[in-house]
Amino acid sequence: MRILVVCGAGASSAFVAHRVRHTAESRGLTVSVHAGSESDLPGSLGPIDVLLVGPQLAPRYEKIRSQAVKLGVGVAMLEATVFASQNGDEALDAAIYAFKSRGWAEAAK
Repeated sequence: MRILVVCGAGASSAFVAHRVRHTAESRGLTVSVHAGSESDLPGSLGPIDVLLVGPQLAPRYEKIRSQAVKLGVGVAMLEATVFASQNGDEALDAAIYAFKSRGWAEAAK
């Protein structure tokens, strides 16, 4: 699973990406996790399976989600607690759910 974590400027998403990578490894999952900023979108959606969106982008979430869904990318809005967490469990669980739900979002259109 290829995951991109985005926030406003990309700094806090780097910490989340690192924790998700570590958590996935401890669970025995093979994932590729990268961090980015809103300015990376929509150009970076093509090569990923899941987009995790930071809460600071909530006002633009529907636009971001729409762009991702059109490309078959699963999307999840991260809770603010994810950025304060000491592990990547909540973010990884959100990514797994978004990955499994990818087809449902497109079918609902």
